[in-house]
Amino acid sequence: MIIPLLGTPTVVGLARTLAGARLNKWNCHHISDDALLIVSELVTNAARQTPHQEIRLQVSRDTAGIVIAVWDASPEIPQARPVPEVTLDDLDAPDGSFDDNGGRGLPLVQALSRSCGVTKDPTGGKWIWARLSP
Repeated sequence: MIIPLLGTPTVVGLARTLAGARLNKWNCHHISDDALLIVSELVTNAARQTPHQEIRLQVSRDTAGIVIAVWDASPEIPQARPVPEVTLDDLDAPDGSFDDNGGRGLPLVQALSRSCGVTKDPTGGKWIWARLSP
């Protein structure tokens, strides 16, 4: 089932609630933390790409696992930023730079999923997806 949502700041919480209900129904408690973090990251990116426009969430399952997919109308393909190595000195950041925590979502999705990718939609936009093992 594809769920249409609006790309607003509150959409992430709603998407997590809807995805969590579906995972709970399927008794996928053992992967729900990872799956909900992936939902958060993908929906956040979509809402930032297309603010106040429709985005779509799909949480489905098949014999190979759970697939989380988020569609947005932007043709821009996201690029993961390099993940910097963090030292203890970096954690003591008096200039407030520790609040600059964006850009790490796609590496998180890659680390938590068995596979992930981008599929262009023939009607426009793209689907960003991640597959988790059951």
